[in-house]
Amino acid sequence: MPRFIYWVLNLSALVVGRSVVECSSKPPAFLLAGDSTTAPDGGWGDGLLATLKKPAWGVNIGKSGATTASFLAGGYWANVTQQVKDNVEKYDSYVTISFGHNDQKSTSGVTFEQYQENLIKFAGEIKSLGGKPLLTSSLTRRVFPSGQDHNATDSLHDQRLAAIAAAKATNSTIIDLNEASLEYIDAIGKEAAQEYNYGEDMSDTTHLNPHGCVVFGRMVADLIIRAESCVERYFTPNQTLSDLIWSDLPA
Repeated sequence: MPRFIYWVLNLSALVVGRSVVECSSKPPAFLLAGDSTTAPDGGWGDGLLATLKKPAWGVNIGKSGATTASFLAGGYWANVTQQVKDNVEKYDSYVTISFGHNDQKSTSGVTFEQYQENLIKFAGEIKSLGGKPLLTSSLTRRVFPSGQDHNATDSLHDQRLAAIAAAKATNSTIIDLNEASLEYIDAIGKEAAQEYNYGEDMSDTTHLNPHGCVVFGRMVADLIIRAESCVERYFTPNQTLSDLIWSDLPA
């Protein structure tokens, strides 16, 4: 089924479902926990936050170079949980949890099992504080094998599965950004995908330039709306951009 048709059918299902979904009277706050692919200057996080409408708000707590372990040890996770504690009475706190790029490195000091356990721990703690964890699988790298313009390397496959498993283990929402972003760059092809690359020479295929931040921030926003229909009214729509993304066209 083409992604655009799937997107329309999915939205239709949400519209039907709204009659039975009880939405909170509290506006949402979005707290973004993750590595550099979430963080300001290179990640999708600020692109997501730019789509919010007041009284919703958010803060990007992504940290460049972070693993799940260093994010915890460095006090960044404590910042996330404190934000949830401080705002739980007035806001529904949605916490995106997106790691994997650095955890998977052989030099990270984090085993795959520890990575999985940390995701579960993070999600469980947010739920215990009254927040809503959004386990967000890792943004794909835009790397293509030589001579293959529509077959991007699935370099974060296991990390995606870990995020899905953590969501299931904690009965949390999965935001499958890895699947969506990999399918998207596969569809638009290598040349178009490189237009989102970071750096003056646009050679960084992991991080995002400002335009890429907007495009993939929109993708995450749409995925969140798809999974959590009650928050849709707090996002500024960009139908033109959404249509391009979900029709697998360069944006």
